[in-house]
Amino acid sequence: MPTYHYVAASEHFLCQEEPLEEVLRERSEHYQTQGKTVDFWLVRQPAFLEEEPVKACSTAVPRPAAAVVSTDGKFIDFMKLRLEWVARGDFEAPTTAIPDPLASLQQDPPSPLE
Repeated sequence: MPTYHYVAASEHFLCQEEPLEEVLRERSEHYQTQGKTVDFWLVRQPAFLEEEPVKACSTAVPRPAAAVVSTDGKFIDFMKLRLEWVARGDFEAPTTAIPDPLASLQQDPPSPLE
């Protein structure tokens, strides 16, 4: 079962106050030149924040929230250092509690860039 790592913050902070689009675009371009498959996603209003065991750790994240989710823990460590005022965590999925690690509470699908 894969481990998903994330940084989460209020949607406004993460998507409007921080240069997130630039960071994710640079990472996407780097992956493209390396021939790597994108392994990170921006999820607005991530459903996993509302499920155990993540819910207990995410209560300090203002809602509506957004998260950058990746299977690469080192990338998420970098994002935590780069963005600073975000919560960092991880979880395994799929599980009964979290069947889809990229599920959103809103209708729009997750994307690598927004």
